[in-house]
Amino acid sequence: MSTIKVGIAGAAGYTGGELMRLLLNHPNVELVFAHSKSAAGKKWYEVHPDLLGISDRGFTSGLSQDVDVLFLCVGHGEARKFIEQNELNPSIQIIDLSTDFRHKRSNTMGDRSFVYGLPELNKQAIREAKNIANPGCFATAIQLALLPLAEQVALPESVHINATTGATGGGQKPSSSTHFPWRDNNLSIYKAFNHQHLQEIEESIAQYGKLSTTLNFIPQRGNFSRGIFVTLSFESDLSQGQLEEIYTAFYEAHPFTQVAPFEVALKHVVNTNFCYLGIQKVGKQVLLVSVIDNLLKGASGQAVQNMNLMFGLEEKSGLQLKASAF
Repeated sequence: MSTIKVGIAGAAGYTGGELMRLLLNHPNVELVFAHSKSAAGKKWYEVHPDLLGISDRGFTSGLSQDVDVLFLCVGHGEARKFIEQNELNPSIQIIDLSTDFRHKRSNTMGDRSFVYGLPELNKQAIREAKNIANPGCFATAIQLALLPLAEQVALPESVHINATTGATGGGQKPSSSTHFPWRDNNLSIYKAFNHQHLQEIEESIAQYGKLSTTLNFIPQRGNFSRGIFVTLSFESDLSQGQLEEIYTAFYEAHPFTQVAPFEVALKHVVNTNFCYLGIQKVGKQVLLVSVIDNLLKGASGQAVQNMNLMFGLEEKSGLQLKASAF
């Protein structure tokens, strides 16, 4: 296949920086431009220092129409405005990393319609899509833990979910909850039971039938930079062996989600596009553990995975990354 020409809007943030690193090393991609209002005119490495020695190009304030796909990293609530304010060639495909097009009630804009980009749920639709709404980070980790049971109509009446995210989940712009003196040596809860990613999760599960499960979701801010660590607990009559069989079969054709034969930890997946799932049955209680890198499988890595599927590439192209584990 010919080279895919790509552009990034909002490239100065964490997700934009991760996309630049991935796309600059992708064997089938030409990174045509990296757009940023705040960093226009600066060298890429002045904002993302790890790009020193890789490229001496700079951020642009404008957009090129000579691209096949545009990644939008402009922030929640800004993607729709960005499309309205910039005349994009209708042939340009869009992969949006914000919340703006993830929900069924808001997944269209003019002639553009967006497919929810969780490959483990919508792979065939992604292959045929022109525009993708990339899933949220918490939503990705939690859905991957629940979907196999949803398919089997085996979800319990209630699931208790505790999920801890690293500081990069709050974005690059400093805030009171990401300020080092607050985040360091600390653990805090936010948006208990009403986090915005719940709607994504519920809509996905409902693809397998009416959702009758209560998701008791407690998000936490962790004292680390990258990663999401999720525990889900509930009662079930399924045995350990039955659960492992259900999950292994569901993810057999999905290379980036793995059922682990060991106790999973964040370092197994940080700096990769993998989700590792751990399953433990004690009496009637089930413990599921789901771990991802919030900036890769939870954002930029999954966006590249979606691009690969959209353009008929090998799903793992450009995503063979080494974990930060020793």
